[in-house]
Amino acid sequence: MSDSGSEESEEEQGIYLGEYEGERNDDGERHGHGKAILPNRDTYEGQYENGKRNGQGKYRFTNGACYIGEYFQNKKHGHGIFYYPDGSKYEGGWAEDHRHGHGVYTYPNGDIYDGEWFNDQRHGQGEYTHSGTGSKYVGTWSEGKQDGAGEIIHLNHRYVGNFKGNYPCGPGKYVFDSGCEQHGMYVLHQKENEEDEEVEPEISVKWVAEKLVQPYCKAAPESVVVPDINQQTCPENEVM
Repeated sequence: MSDSGSEESEEEQGIYLGEYEGERNDDGERHGHGKAILPNRDTYEGQYENGKRNGQGKYRFTNGACYIGEYFQNKKHGHGIFYYPDGSKYEGGWAEDHRHGHGVYTYPNGDIYDGEWFNDQRHGQGEYTHSGTGSKYVGTWSEGKQDGAGEIIHLNHRYVGNFKGNYPCGPGKYVFDSGCEQHGMYVLHQKENEEDEEVEPEISVKWVAEKLVQPYCKAAPESVVVPDINQQTCPENEVM
């Protein structure tokens, strides 16, 4: 179940409305503070305005999910926290039932994304930290993927460059704690599936070292393996 489209719209449905206890306006619409049990057994407690959820409220889903935050015209809008059945959590901005603006998403495995969102996807500037290694990507995102300028930070070195579709691409550099910098570029290769054109092409990247920029650096790897962070999956769609 997606977090953006399963909530009952209550009085606008013109069908059995479940139970309601709370304030109403002169037209008999839910208005002010109220508690409701919806036909699908979801529950809501919070503010209403002219028959619609509006203001602060708490919505519990029958599958265990829960949203606590702001509503506008029956939709999650403003700041809110969404607790998912799988143990993940999102806290941040919402716009018309979608994650939007700045927000922090904590995944079931402990990974954390802290940054900008657009239409439920990581989009803009953000930081993704892998709980298992502590490695992190800090930079630009587009439609849920690492795309644009960014850097991958490891325990004793970091990579600075550009990214495309979650892969490092083009000129960049490795900066080591020793002070040594290795400049070079990532070459991206795509292998098409000849048997099925609808299958996503297989992508591989290769680091081509070019030069060391600090003469006192005695040694540096002639080739560097693609950072582990690119081998770990960053969920593209956070749904229940």
